[in-house]
Amino acid sequence: MLSVFDMFKIGIGPSSSHTVGPMLAAARFAQEVVSLPVARVAVDLYGSLALTGHGHGTVGAVLNGLEGQLPARCDPAAIVPRAEALQAGAALRLAGQRDIGFDYRRDITLHRHEFLKLHANGLRCSAWSAADELLAQQTYYSIGGGFVVSEVEFGQPQPELAVPYPFRSAAELLVHCRAQHKSIAEIAWANECACRHPVEVRQGLLEIARTMHDCIEAGCRHEGTLPGGYAVRRRAPAIFRKLVALQLSGRHDIMLWPMLYAMAVNEENAAGGRIVTAPTNGAAGIVPAVLQYWRNFDARASEQGMVDFLLTAGAIGMLYKMNASISGAEVGCQGEVGVACSMAAGAYCAVLGGTLAQIENAAEIAMEHHLGLTCDPVGGLVQIPCIERNGIAAEKAIKVAQLALLEDGEHKISLDQVIATMYRTGLDMRQQYKETATGGLALTVGAPAC
Repeated sequence: MLSVFDMFKIGIGPSSSHTVGPMLAAARFAQEVVSLPVARVAVDLYGSLALTGHGHGTVGAVLNGLEGQLPARCDPAAIVPRAEALQAGAALRLAGQRDIGFDYRRDITLHRHEFLKLHANGLRCSAWSAADELLAQQTYYSIGGGFVVSEVEFGQPQPELAVPYPFRSAAELLVHCRAQHKSIAEIAWANECACRHPVEVRQGLLEIARTMHDCIEAGCRHEGTLPGGYAVRRRAPAIFRKLVALQLSGRHDIMLWPMLYAMAVNEENAAGGRIVTAPTNGAAGIVPAVLQYWRNFDARASEQGMVDFLLTAGAIGMLYKMNASISGAEVGCQGEVGVACSMAAGAYCAVLGGTLAQIENAAEIAMEHHLGLTCDPVGGLVQIPCIERNGIAAEKAIKVAQLALLEDGEHKISLDQVIATMYRTGLDMRQQYKETATGGLALTVGAPAC
C-alpha cells in the first residue's frame, strides 16, 4: 500500500521526475559514498533526463543533490546559483560534509541518444578515488512523481504497509467503503493513522494544503518572465487583476478562477519555486486549483473538508501509481495531467456530497477524456503547453464532477478499466511523444531564437 503522502510531496519545480527524483537519487548516492576515499564523482544522464535535462533543471538538481540538498528542505532560490558556481569550477561539497574536486565537462555527461533498458529516466552515479579507481557505482531510475528506485529495486515489490483496509484497485477500495459504511476519505484516513499518529496525519495534510495555497498566492504575485530562452511571460498576476476588476464591476459569470489558480501554480513550478507534487510537478496546478476554488466559492468549505479532499484525491492517485504510471516519460501527459484531473474530479465530487458511484464516475470521466495525451514540452521546459494544460484540466475536473452529481453514478466503464486503458495507451505511444522534446509541439516550435 502507498500513502497519501507518497502522492503529495512538498518539493521544488520544475519537474518531479526530472528535478525532484534526480536530486533525491544524487543525494542518496552521495550519502552512501561519503565515508569512502572519494576524490571525484561523475553522473551520466540517459534518455529523457538527458534530452530535457537542462530545461527541466535536472543538471542543477543533481549537482545540489550531490551536496546533500533535498527537495523538501532546500532553498529553491539557491539551487540555480549554486549549480552555476559548480559549473564555473567551485569545489563540490560531497553530501554537505567535505570538499572534493569537480570538473563539470568531465563529470556530468548527457547521453541524449541512449536510453537505459528499464525506464526512460535513468541516471548512473560513479565515485572515483584519487588514483582513478572506481569505488562505487549505482544506477537509479526516476519513475515519476518523485519516486526513485535503484536498478536492483526496479520492479521489486515494495514493503507493504500494515493497514486495516488494503486495496490495489478501485473495486477493492469501494468494497471496503460499502462494507464499513465509510467514505473514501475515511478509509484513507484509517490507513494513514495505522502508520502515523492521527495528529501527524492531519497536520501533514494541512501543511500540504497551506503549501498549495501559498504557491497560488505567489504565482498571482510574481511578475516577469520564466527562465529558459523563450521569454514566456508570467500571465497569472495580470489575469488575477483583471478577474478581480470584473468581479468588482458586477460580473459574476467569469469561470476562469480555477484556470488562473492552476496557471499560477505552474508558473511558480516553471520558475523552480516551492511546489507540492500532485501527483507530479508537471501537473501540480490541478489539485490545488480545484481545492482553492472549492475553498473560495463554497460556503460549506471547512478545514475538515480540505483534509477529506486531499485524502480522496490521494487514494485515487494511488490507484494510478499502483496499476499504471504517473510518469510522462513512460506514458505521456495522460499519466500526469490526466491523473491529476481524475484525482481532482473525484475529490471535488466527494466534498460536494457525491455518492461512491458518482465519485468513481467523475474520476473515470476525467481520465477517459485525457487518453492519448502526449507529453511534448517545448524546449524541454515545463511551460508550453504545460501551464495552460493544467488550467484547462482544472476547469474540466470541476465540470466533470458537477456532471457526475447531476446523474445517479451509473456508468459503463469502471475506473479500473480506464486506468488499464491509459497504461496500455501509454505503452503504445511513440517515444518522441513521451517527455523527450523531440515530437509534437516541441518539434513544431523548435529552439528559441538567439
